[in-house]
Amino acid sequence: MLSKRIIPCLDVRAGQLTKGIKFKDNIDIGDPVEAARRYYEEGADELVFYDITASADSRDIMIDLVRQVAEVIMIPFSVGGGIRTVEDMRRVILAGAEKISVNSEAIKNPLLISEGAKAFGSQCIVLGMDVKKVDASSSIPSGYEMVIHGGRIFTGIDALAWARRAESLGAGEICLNSIDADGTREGYEIYLTSLISSNVRIPVIASGGAGNPEHLCDVLTRGRADAALIASMVHYHSYTIRDIKTYLDSQGVKMRMFW
Repeated sequence: MLSKRIIPCLDVRAGQLTKGIKFKDNIDIGDPVEAARRYYEEGADELVFYDITASADSRDIMIDLVRQVAEVIMIPFSVGGGIRTVEDMRRVILAGAEKISVNSEAIKNPLLISEGAKAFGSQCIVLGMDVKKVDASSSIPSGYEMVIHGGRIFTGIDALAWARRAESLGAGEICLNSIDADGTREGYEIYLTSLISSNVRIPVIASGGAGNPEHLCDVLTRGRADAALIASMVHYHSYTIRDIKTYLDSQGVKMRMFW
């Protein structure tokens, strides 16, 4: 049985670590480089860095900040935001990232996934999925719609169909973010996570809603996620990575312990 992963998420806006609720009302909460160092030292398995306004602002990712984060950690590091071309991917990898997350631009140009996989290997290409539940009258079969540009634009694309297509194009992993649960600290959306995890063969990272270690246990077991993304519960010092892993290990969830 493979170990489950705990992955702190660094949402960055204008160079600052930021956090919102349901993709709205973001507030700046600190230095992303110092946060990255702390989570690495506490035993995080990986880190994710999102430049959350790069795509919406039609600008390049803050590559200098990516480089600064990479210099203070020695764990896998995924970076997303404003990545439009294979050359953008190359710049991010050369700055120290092991994985590239594509989201809005991949929906606009799905071949970006296959081009990236061909250039760097599928293991480097993470599909970021920002997903919102739609009402029963919607024509979207799964009941979940893809949303892009930081929750600003609804696409009419079915989330399950998109996950399957992205896998066929060469995505090596999915980071599945529930907009409805994001920042609420009320728990992950278990049904959505299980739906996607059960219908693709690549690893799925659950994102959105973590508030306590029990929530992670739930999504890593019932939700069938391979990893759990966390933000508020560690950004606001409610828990440490060690606290979370110790609890999960006590519940029989296989973890990599670094102490």
